[in-house]
Amino acid sequence: MQIEPIARIQTDFPTKFGVPRQSGLASGLVSTIVFEPPYRNPDCLRGIADFSHLWLIWEFDKVAGSGWSPTVLPPKLGGKTRVGVFATRSPFRPNPLGLSCVKLVKADLHTKDGPVLYVAGADLVSGTPIYDIKPYLPYADSHPDAVDGFDGRRDAEPLAVVFPPELEAMIPEGKREGLRQALACGPIPGYQHDPERRYGFNFAGFDVRFRIRERTVTVVEVVRL
Repeated sequence: MQIEPIARIQTDFPTKFGVPRQSGLASGLVSTIVFEPPYRNPDCLRGIADFSHLWLIWEFDKVAGSGWSPTVLPPKLGGKTRVGVFATRSPFRPNPLGLSCVKLVKADLHTKDGPVLYVAGADLVSGTPIYDIKPYLPYADSHPDAVDGFDGRRDAEPLAVVFPPELEAMIPEGKREGLRQALACGPIPGYQHDPERRYGFNFAGFDVRFRIRERTVTVVEVVRL
């Protein structure tokens, strides 16, 4: 079987660092899905507006060709405990495919780029190729009694974010909520605990620099790129 991208996503993250570790954790992040020319047919999206959420099947293209190992060291486990690759969401897999659930904000079927989807809560780097889109079916896809082997309860608790008003004012108003949510995800590996270290990531044309002490993220600098 040979597959090819049907679309690419445009997000506020040009690089991997800073991207929420899972979809849905930062619902304020709105991204755009632009279809490849062969699939710019509005008929392909007929009825999609009847669904609130979608599944995206995509490629970890930034690591494609990097190889894989039967076991990996998940950052969530401190980078010290090996588990099987199929028991993780590591990008280093035999077939580097990702799966994300996003909220459909709007479907615009007639733009200069053909049909475009606006989605919220994506966890993808800008330019990521998408191989398929499927509707999310609550009666089949929702499992409230599911067990998380990584214990996702801690991830479900966002970090506090301290964002000085004069720095936050530099960010376009429509981007602020999404940035705050991305910061609240704690965008550093679980094994890093230096409270004095400065981290930074690119977001929507800005370099956002911050420190993390205990469970509080403090933004210390914003630089326009």
